[in-house]
Amino acid sequence: MKKIILASVVAAICGISLNAAVYATVNGQNVTDQDIKVLLKSSRGAVYEQLPPATQKKVVEQAIERKLLAANAIKSGIENDKSFKEALKKIKSDLALELWMKKVFSQVNVTEKDIKAFYDKNAEKFKKPSRAKARHILLKTEKDAQAVINELKSLKGDALSKKFIELAKAKSTGPSGKSGGELGWFNKRQMVKPFSDAAFGLKKGTITLKPVKTQFGYHVIYLENKEIGKKATLAEVKPRIENALKMDKFRKKVSAQAKKLRKDAKVTIK
Repeated sequence: MKKIILASVVAAICGISLNAAVYATVNGQNVTDQDIKVLLKSSRGAVYEQLPPATQKKVVEQAIERKLLAANAIKSGIENDKSFKEALKKIKSDLALELWMKKVFSQVNVTEKDIKAFYDKNAEKFKKPSRAKARHILLKTEKDAQAVINELKSLKGDALSKKFIELAKAKSTGPSGKSGGELGWFNKRQMVKPFSDAAFGLKKGTITLKPVKTQFGYHVIYLENKEIGKKATLAEVKPRIENALKMDKFRKKVSAQAKKLRKDAKVTIK
């Protein structure tokens, strides 16, 4: 039910544009961006403006053909077919539902007080986790890892960073070795515990002075940067909260109306 409602709302809200762009006219009928969107619907992510000029021309030509064929279909008397009339009834029913839901959605009100209350009540949801940016050198034995540490432990600053990258490329058995052991940003949950504990325990610009053992082998870790987790401000998450509260109220309204109608309806499930 929720998926149907959401899909319908999206369809309704994204309805026909009042300022549709016109790409051609066919016997007085405009070929608009809505016609173009219908053709590009099967090509996920395709945007007309981003297509090569030759492809744009083909799409417009296809839209013109659709206009001509549609007009010809109507002229042929297809509207008198039983199947057409049945399909038209269904489209009318679906459209009525979508427009009604759009109207209900537009009437849902979320106050500043509602947003603030939700933010305060769900503080944990808006906490940004601590992050670390690190490199590592993965080795098969503890002896090999300690040998790498011994090469690095007397270095600092740029000299340490440069040498670490050099050794990672030359000795690391992990897939990140080719990129100097680079791991990018990650939070504690994204790495196995021994690795996370060691990485987050380091100061910026330092390495682990003892090999870190995991199921993958022995790691030497270099911490490039670290950010302490903090709570997102209300201003940062306000749009997200407002949308979530509005959608929740909308669902409840529609659900309540459906239950009310169900009580007085004669329903037979086959």
